[in-house]
Amino acid sequence: MPTRLLLLADTHVPKRARALPVAVRDMASEVDLIIHAGDWVEASVLDELTALGPVLGVWGNNDGSELRARLPEVARTEIDGVRLAVVHETGAAAGREKRMDAAFPATDLLVFGHSHIPWDTVTPGGMRLLNPGSPTDRRRQPACTVMTATVTDGGVHDVRLIEVSRD
Repeated sequence: MPTRLLLLADTHVPKRARALPVAVRDMASEVDLIIHAGDWVEASVLDELTALGPVLGVWGNNDGSELRARLPEVARTEIDGVRLAVVHETGAAAGREKRMDAAFPATDLLVFGHSHIPWDTVTPGGMRLLNPGSPTDRRRQPACTVMTATVTDGGVHDVRLIEVSRD
């Protein structure tokens, strides 16, 4: 059975939006695992997502002591043979692939956030790097975004960048 993922980062609730967009909550209730790469801002967002389904998340630079007490800086799991890691920040775009190969050996998929800029590349070592952007703060991007993906047969498949409305 494929494992359906929803990838989120940089929700910044309530600083950038009063609440998670309805579309995000709907998608979260339809997947097998919600992955959040930090900058929740309020622990209530973690609680809301956890009520919708399993969450694998990390804290980001805008998250306070309550979220840091509940979440790790780096989260890891293995799904159907895919070694997955989540971190908030990976540094500058230039040289990211080589730095992440060195920082996350034995990782097949790295989900990250911080920039609010969607990212989908493969490192020289074969690791997939995904940043879903932000569903609430598009910064210089044309739209607010999330990603979905499936993990099955030892691989990451069907990665989609989805535009969402802030409601």
